[in-house]
Amino acid sequence: MNAMCSEYPGYLKLHEDGELARRAARAVDSLTECAVCARACGADRLHEEHPNSYCRTGRYARVSSCFPHRGEEDCLRGWNGSGTIFFSQCNLRCVFCQNFDISWQGEGRPVEPDRLAGMMLHLQDCGCHNINFVTPSHVVPQILEALCPAVERGLRLPIVYNTGAYDSLETLQWLDSVVDIYMPDFKFWDPEVSKQLANAENYREVACRAVREMHRQVGDLVIDDDGLARRGLLVRHLVMPNRQAGTADVMRFLAEEISRDTYVNVMPQYHPAGHAEQYEMINRPVTLDECREAVATAMEAGLWRLDRR
Repeated sequence: MNAMCSEYPGYLKLHEDGELARRAARAVDSLTECAVCARACGADRLHEEHPNSYCRTGRYARVSSCFPHRGEEDCLRGWNGSGTIFFSQCNLRCVFCQNFDISWQGEGRPVEPDRLAGMMLHLQDCGCHNINFVTPSHVVPQILEALCPAVERGLRLPIVYNTGAYDSLETLQWLDSVVDIYMPDFKFWDPEVSKQLANAENYREVACRAVREMHRQVGDLVIDDDGLARRGLLVRHLVMPNRQAGTADVMRFLAEEISRDTYVNVMPQYHPAGHAEQYEMINRPVTLDECREAVATAMEAGLWRLDRR
């Protein structure tokens, strides 16, 4: 991590140079024929009130909640919480989603840029250690647009991009020097599984490309003397029943093609939610043996920075 990044978030320099506003304008204009996320559905989200887009999101981002989250990884939540802003209408909508009401049913309301900026500043006033955008892949233009007034009004916290990894490469490039901490959840390896469970047959291809770009931008996770993440890549991976997530392949990819120093959270909390009861292979919680096997697989691949929880 260079000295500049250790002193303040990179988006401050982009704002000073006017580059943040230029990127925001280009990103918002792109909504007329949307390719913001990997769906590239081509909908006119800028002008149509109810666009025929996969994310069912129009000109303004829909926000479900905004609060200091104390359940994130220790290096994000610290002692005052991670400042999470949950966006509705995820571009994956996994059939087992534990936030089904948000990702599928669109719980929340549209927020204009000044309102979204105010949410960021409120979280900063609460003492949160970062701004944590959850499921942001389809609303990056709206985030960039809101960052401009937020910075002008005093935002100085690191930005966390908390994503399902189904991200457009071009969109990630808009975020270069804007995002400090990338936190993708690498969900699946087998194309047939991702097609069935997330309607995203090309998920592995997209996620591999996205994680490579994220690591190129921010490198391995840097944690300061207070135990707080400052910059870098943190990968989550949800253990699923019957090895449906392809854990062994995901861990080998991270170790061999990203970095053996990648910080990984192997998550054991899967339980059936959403429409999971319709899919026999995932209609049960994971077992202790499955979780132990997943951690052992990560270590066998050469990964050693595993989240302690």
